[in-house]
Amino acid sequence: MASGAARTPRVVTRIVAGLIVLVIGIWLGGHPSWLPNVFRGALVENSNAQLVNEELDLITKDYYRPISRTQLLNRGLAAMVASLNDPYSRYYDPGAYRSFLNQSNPHLSGVGIDVVPDPRGLRIVDVFPHSPAAVAGLTHGDLIVRVGSTSLSGRSADFASRLIRGRAGTRVTLTVISGARRRTVTITRADLVVPVASESIVTYHGVKIGDLRLTAFTDGAGAELRDDTKRALAAGAQALILDLRENGGGLLQEAVNVASIFVPDGTIVSTDGRSQPRQVYLARGGAIPTRIPMVVLVNRDTASSAEIVTAALQDRGRAKVVGTHTYGKGVFQEIQPLSNGGALDLTVGEYFTPNGRNLGGGGVRQGAGVSPNVYASDNPAAPGDHALSVAERVVAAELR
Repeated sequence: MASGAARTPRVVTRIVAGLIVLVIGIWLGGHPSWLPNVFRGALVENSNAQLVNEELDLITKDYYRPISRTQLLNRGLAAMVASLNDPYSRYYDPGAYRSFLNQSNPHLSGVGIDVVPDPRGLRIVDVFPHSPAAVAGLTHGDLIVRVGSTSLSGRSADFASRLIRGRAGTRVTLTVISGARRRTVTITRADLVVPVASESIVTYHGVKIGDLRLTAFTDGAGAELRDDTKRALAAGAQALILDLRENGGGLLQEAVNVASIFVPDGTIVSTDGRSQPRQVYLARGGAIPTRIPMVVLVNRDTASSAEIVTAALQDRGRAKVVGTHTYGKGVFQEIQPLSNGGALDLTVGEYFTPNGRNLGGGGVRQGAGVSPNVYASDNPAAPGDHALSVAERVVAAELR
């Protein structure tokens, strides 16, 4: 009996203490500023997570029609990033992120052309080397006006492109206008790998020029371009053109790899961000001889990593720039995979050229970009490739 009596005050004390702790916890939940930082952060995070879950529960349970909790969450995450008003940051849901990862050297079935819309059909701006289109003699500037018996006049680019694409081994008939000449060609579609880098040799007034093209800064792009550069030089190229038109950029590390093919040492680019210290990226060695003259060919769609390479070669005096002003992006992004299989592509800092220039307009605003040394505009409707012809003339003159 005595031992039971002794336990009773202890039980009461524990109950009272528990109630006090509960009351204090409830009060602090409404006044988190009274807590130390470490505890306040944890409490607020838990409170925010509870609020999000509460709203998701209510919508999925009580909304007038069934709705997916996962779909709601993905849309909410996308809206959160959209609220930043940053055109370069985005949320990838798991499906979109898988598609993004598969974009490097995608396999396609088609004829091997890159096109832009034209009121009369599709204007060819590039033909992939060794593709069925190249074998059939299609070239830059050609206008596709009919696929089979279907006229493309007034049709959307998506509609017209779907008619041209198709299963490998099947045939498609195109009506093409080249200058004043109209012709019909039948092409057998093939499985293609969209080239990231390519090279060819052109001759300008007796000067052999290596025409190097790079379409994106995907993983391994620098190594591919280095191989193409070696092939061009082995084939007797006396000068080089690096064509970065329509190149929207990609990986920062690949920009350093590409610039290092041509710049032997020193700074390529520097970066600065709020959550990471300033970093300077240097040339990695193994550059080709600097006595080989170069031109970088650009247009308004040359952006991001392509601008980093262009500015590095211009600032270091390694190449002249021919074309128009580039896009004018002065920030860079990092992709962080998320636990749901998606990813966040987030602007984390600004980049600066070797001379300290930022090519943007302040933050995520578009800026002036790189100014060309020699202005030359693209005109897809004109026969031939005017900007490339100007680049050939400029780089050939460096040998005289």
